[in-house]
Amino acid sequence: MTQTPTKPANKLLAYAAVMDVLLVVIFALSGRSSHEESLTVGGVFTTAWPFLVALAAGWLLTRNWLRPVRLWPNGVCIWLITVAGGMALRILSGETAAVPFVIVATVVLGVFLLGQRGIAVLVARRTVKH
Repeated sequence: MTQTPTKPANKLLAYAAVMDVLLVVIFALSGRSSHEESLTVGGVFTTAWPFLVALAAGWLLTRNWLRPVRLWPNGVCIWLITVAGGMALRILSGETAAVPFVIVATVVLGVFLLGQRGIAVLVARRTVKH
């Protein structure tokens, strides 16, 4: 028997999905901005799409919709899949993945993807206590 998700669960799922996508786009925007590259929709999409595809793969592989803000193992796996998959797709599409970029992407996406989950867990715990 399957259960239908409750409204709070649906809200948490929507929050996690939107935040993950938004944070990957912010990562792409900040990277392009710091290198004085074009901030057009097309330019940002060029930088973001490999990481967004890898993020979606991470969600599928971890079945993240079941526990959308779970830090371990979901969040950690999604972070690592997003970085590794994003870099692989960049390279396969003819872009570069220099070591400094890999390091910065790993740190920034880790802070973003794990941080938002940590904050969500803290807020949820605090809400349950009150």
